[in-house]
Amino acid sequence: MVLAAGVVVADQLSKHWALNRLSDDRTIDLIGSLRFNLAFNKGMAFSQGQGLGPLIAVLATVVIVWLLVSLRTAGGGLNTFGIGAVIGGAAGNLIDRAFRQEAWLRGAVVDFIDLQWFPIFNIADMAINVGAGALILNAILTARRMKHAPAPDHRHDEDDDGNEA
Repeated sequence: MVLAAGVVVADQLSKHWALNRLSDDRTIDLIGSLRFNLAFNKGMAFSQGQGLGPLIAVLATVVIVWLLVSLRTAGGGLNTFGIGAVIGGAAGNLIDRAFRQEAWLRGAVVDFIDLQWFPIFNIADMAINVGAGALILNAILTARRMKHAPAPDHRHDEDDDGNEA
């Protein structure tokens, strides 16, 4: 939960900065193709699904709740990290949809990190992708451990009366 809260705070502070410093079509070139360039996304990843903001917000809320519940049974640090990052990123973008611009759940997500060869994104988007990657990696590693774990030996199992099964 600390990671999720940290992601939300970093995301919202960076978006506040972007809104104040990058308005009026101002861009800030950093290094190579990396620059800060303000954009608004009313859709989902890569600006797909424009106009589906309310549906996306409801889906994000369901994902956040599901991940919060799964934290109780989260196995291992990598899984917990992934869940925290995804929750924080989803919550950061959900805040934008809920409170920015037009109406409740019809706001646009603030994006500003521009590589110029990839869709513009934000810290919440990075957290979601890194968190999802951690969850996938954890699932792969867990499956490998299960595959290579020795099978339980049931030949000498006894029942409650001490008799062999």
